[in-house]
Amino acid sequence: MKKNILLLGIVIILAVIPLFIAKEAEFAGADGQAEEAISILNPNYKPWFNPVFEPPSGEIESLLFALQACLGTAVIAYFIGLSKGRKENL
Repeated sequence: MKKNILLLGIVIILAVIPLFIAKEAEFAGADGQAEEAISILNPNYKPWFNPVFEPPSGEIESLLFALQACLGTAVIAYFIGLSKGRKENL
């Protein structure tokens, strides 16, 4: 129990410290930075394909990204719990 509380405290500290250290920083995604770097290196670059679905707004895009993260976490947690349950039943 103490180990779990200690690990949770460390995770919270690691998540909060960057917010205080880099107060004026923009926490933008890597996609925008990559697009900017490509346009600087090769202004004539044409994308190979277009997206299948373009979200109507940035908020919807963020929502879909969060839902994807939740689904991935649920799948990983399910398999961790399944393997732990199998070990306990042996």
